[in-house]
Amino acid sequence: MMKAALSNAPGQPFVLKDVPEPRPGKGEVRIKVSACGICHSDMFVRDGLFPGISYPRIPGHEVVGEIDETGEGVRDFKKGDVVGVGWHGGHCFTCPACRAGDFILCSRAQITGISKDGGYAQYMLAPEDALARVPEGMDAAEAAPLLCAGVTTYNSLRHAGALPGDIVAVLGVGGLGHLGIQFSSKMGYRTVALSNGPSKADLARSLGAHDYIDMKAVNAVEMLSRMGGAKVILATAPDSQTISRLVDGLGSNGKMVLLGADTRPLQVSPLQLIAQRKSISGWPSGDAMDSEETMKFARLTGVRAMVERFPLEKAEEAYQVMIQNKARFRVVLTL
Repeated sequence: MMKAALSNAPGQPFVLKDVPEPRPGKGEVRIKVSACGICHSDMFVRDGLFPGISYPRIPGHEVVGEIDETGEGVRDFKKGDVVGVGWHGGHCFTCPACRAGDFILCSRAQITGISKDGGYAQYMLAPEDALARVPEGMDAAEAAPLLCAGVTTYNSLRHAGALPGDIVAVLGVGGLGHLGIQFSSKMGYRTVALSNGPSKADLARSLGAHDYIDMKAVNAVEMLSRMGGAKVILATAPDSQTISRLVDGLGSNGKMVLLGADTRPLQVSPLQLIAQRKSISGWPSGDAMDSEETMKFARLTGVRAMVERFPLEKAEEAYQVMIQNKARFRVVLTL
């Protein structure tokens, strides 16, 4: 038996239970979990917001641990390897997206902690194709958020089209934004942090921001326009109203990249986009290799997640800290 924090039904608190230890099947490994981040997306399990979830369900898709058992057919990973598993929990290899090598868009993708049990537990299973190698010596609790918040910000930035020296504005200095600022700065972009109020100015600069815009005190669009317009605005805060306004802060060929998921629609006219070839796009995290490359880059350049640690037994308390936006900035369960 093992201990796991799980959801018995939508809307119910996470409870700690003894459940059978899983055994790996063909192509799977069993991971002895060292750390698992608590992500805002875990609300899909907590509140039953994702279609097709079966209960009880163990959530958690920012998982770091050590392989302690391998199933039949596992070829490239072995017992003792330290690995991570993110949102992307496996793909089919045969759908059009997989055949094109775009595994994160797999039409039959498995989602860690949603379509199968995740890392709020002492052990979990994962297919070999979902494993990312964790750099030697990287702290497990700091590595865990890189499997979701980290890969989402890093992977979106490196595909957004900006070149070193270009202006990249990061909307929000929170769980995603504090990593986005670091990655942007380390990639050589002129990094501008945007938030409401002066309280996060010093923090943003300490993370690598070259400029800070207090959107309560000044007109952010005017400020970005004076700088020449942003090549990329990384929208980590789920605020459709603010995002809609900031489109005018993009420069020529500028791109608004949406990471923070707001259910409210954007209000943007075609004329705002057409004249200067501006665009708006979304970005979904990444596959296992993307996560592995995110951790390598973070290790190389000193990008670090700011984490608050909780034991597995306090999973519900830790979730409440996250969902009430009280964390600075990622909450991680340590085992």
